[in-house]
Formats: sequence, C-alpha cells, structure tokens
Amino acid sequence: MSAEFDIATRTEGDVVVVAPKGDLDAGTSQVLAETLETVIGAEESCRGIVLDFSEVASCDSRCIGVLLASYRHARDRGIGLVVASSQGMVRRLLMIAGIDQVIALEEDVARAVAGMRAAEAPR
Repeated sequence: MSAEFDIATRTEGDVVVVAPKGDLDAGTSQVLAETLETVIGAEESCRGIVLDFSEVASCDSRCIGVLLASYRHARDRGIGLVVASSQGMVRRLLMIAGIDQVIALEEDVARAVAGMRAAEAPR
C-alpha cells in the first residue's frame, strides 16, 4: 500500500463520510473495501454513506468493483451510498464505467450528506 494513501471517516448525524486520499488501486482498494465493510456491517447502522472522493487522484477497475459490491451490500442493509466530489479523470472513469447509472455522483459532500438525510432509506 502506498505511504501516501489514507482513509478518514467521520460521522455527520446518521451519515458516515468515508474519505480516501491518494490512488485507489489493487492494494488500496482492498483497504477501502474493508473500511466500507466495517461501516456497513456495524451493529448500529447508519442511514447512509458518503464517499468523499475529493482527494482521490486515480482509481482502477478494482475500485469500481469495490464500489459496486459495497453499494449492493449497503442497499441490502437499507443503507444509502453515494460518491461525492470526484474530480477530473476519476469522475470520467466512474461515468465511463456506468457507475453513475447505479450510484449517485454528487458535486460536493455537503450536498450529498443533506440529500442522504432527506431521502427515504433504500429498500
């Protein structure tokens, strides 16, 4: 794993913000998967998860797989999941891969958190 990779989490009410920093590749995507699994599988579940991608420099197909698997697992537990603040090439890759057809891509974290709080829990 890159020494420049990190993941921070914080709670905003009943929404958890997960903020990876650096490149999401084969090694670091596994760390993201484990972090999301912990949040999704927590005994006291949250209403939603916002992935703050504002400091994600790049991502690869492993990251795409993690996003889809985490989205499905969260949905099955009644937890929403959105990606916020993706930039440039990362946003373009997410759109080319069709992620935006499955997972909402929000412009910023504040908007994503507000939307998550206002929305009904996924069924």
